[in-house]
Amino acid sequence: MPSTPPSSNSPSPPSPPPVTAEMARAHQVYWRTNVALISVLMLIGFVVSFGVPLFATRLANFRFAGFPLPFYFGAQGAILVYVALIVVYIVLMQFADARLQRTLAAMTDR
Repeated sequence: MPSTPPSSNSPSPPSPPPVTAEMARAHQVYWRTNVALISVLMLIGFVVSFGVPLFATRLANFRFAGFPLPFYFGAQGAILVYVALIVVYIVLMQFADARLQRTLAAMTDR
């Protein structure tokens, strides 16, 4: 189904407000924080997924409540770590969002 081009009589959409250097810097810091946080959390997830199973035989000597430590990671520990990583991401990004909103509000109040 071909789309029809907009008619020349329709008004053009409003142009976005100009982006100041300070606003661009705030967004750059926000996304750098986001990418760094994701990188660290993914590294932790990678270690839990692949590092612990690789060293399971060495960790078998450590016991918790009578069972070897790799049992807990295999049974429920890894899942709990993943859920914790999600919660940490949500909480830290809420702080980053609030910081960006405060910065943008301070710029618009001027």
